Amino acid sequence: MKTCTDETVIPTDTTIPVVGEAKVNNPIKFGRFVSEEDAVLVNISKRNVERTGKARKDPVHQYFEPAGPRGKIYYDTSKTKCAVVTCGGLCPGLNDVVRAIVMTAYHQYNVPSVLGIKYGLAGFIPKYGYDVIELTPDYVSRIHEFGGTILGSSRGPQDPEDIVDALERMNVSVLFMIGGDGTMRAASKVVKVIAKRELSISVVGLPKTIDNDINFASPSFGFDTAVETAANAIRGAHVEATGAPMGVGLVKVMGRHAGYIAAQSALSCQEVNFVLIPEDPFDIEGENGFLAALEKRMHDRGNAVIVVAEGAGQEHLEDSNQKDASGNVKLSDIALMLKSRIVEYLKSKGIEPTLKYIDPSYIIRSVPANANDRIYCSFLGINAVHAGMSGRTSLVISRWNGRYVHIPMSLVTKGKKRINVCSNYWRAVLESTGQPISMKNE
Repeated sequence: MKTCTDETVIPTDTTIPVVGEAKVNNPIKFGRFVSEEDAVLVNISKRNVERTGKARKDPVHQYFEPAGPRGKIYYDTSKTKCAVVTCGGLCPGLNDVVRAIVMTAYHQYNVPSVLGIKYGLAGFIPKYGYDVIELTPDYVSRIHEFGGTILGSSRGPQDPEDIVDALERMNVSVLFMIGGDGTMRAASKVVKVIAKRELSISVVGLPKTIDNDINFASPSFGFDTAVETAANAIRGAHVEATGAPMGVGLVKVMGRHAGYIAAQSALSCQEVNFVLIPEDPFDIEGENGFLAALEKRMHDRGNAVIVVAEGAGQEHLEDSNQKDASGNVKLSDIALMLKSRIVEYLKSKGIEPTLKYIDPSYIIRSVPANANDRIYCSFLGINAVHAGMSGRTSLVISRWNGRYVHIPMSLVTKGKKRINVCSNYWRAVLESTGQPISMKNE
């Protein structure tokens, strides 16, 4: 039985820094401006568990600053230059965010220039020799129809001092950084260098992770598209599994530390029998292990569909002892190991399986965004420009409780969001699949 705890996580400080006092009238001519007194509730609880484990009975609450245009802005728009950079792995919706930033900056704030930095943070460093793109409304008008990013991307750290040097040389006032938690940590370092040099440069983050594991990003953009694409692969696996005697469909999806794509796509399809995620450890062998549960399913129904997140079951594999350019540990391949173990085990039990293995990972992250993600990305890009022009910095644009908000970068980079295996959400996944509550031999 899983051990569940009732702990409410409350951010201690949600204040958003500014580069200076906003004194310029906002040039936007329609709509309403956000009041500085407005706020979005983060959480409220009558019971908050402290680190000591003692319960507090007093109400606890905190608020995020709402996103949107302010009546007063910091920058003189006629003299403001912006820059956009996309970092890390690909994700549906990157081009949509870039397009929204450019369109809003030009058409709403009349900025004279938006620069596109090529190939991630490396694009700031002269030794790589990457060109800078002038992003105009004409240039970005149709980029949302394509997957990937027109700016290209890269992994790996770059010296924040060099990045700020480049911002000064290019006379950039507002930098939009699109990336995951690693990118936001880099952005925080850039902000510190800017502050040390006493420069008036705003840095606004847009949270990108296909795994949906960024703190307080609910959800991250591209996730809806990823689930939709993964669901297509799962439906194919189901057809294969039911189209052969003792058929098994095995699908691997992205999810290094969090199994949101696996769980959400299983809920979407309702055809999945096992979901294996990093948050819920399982045994492979043993009377209560995964293989025993699979054997029972095969005897009962004659087919099975398994969805496994790439970070699941790493405890059963040898450590690769390798890292990518961003410092992420290179995972061992759980799906290939399961593929061989499933066939070997079922044959030892007198079952001749027909196993089809599908890995749609790179298809999932490279497709264009679907309609829901396009809308979401547009709002993220629009609100990022509003935040930057108002002089706010060291923040991330996200959606919380149905509203777009400003989240301090310090909160986003504190840790990763993961599935609570004691939650009603995970219970719904278990009910949908019919898999055992636990596949541990304890």
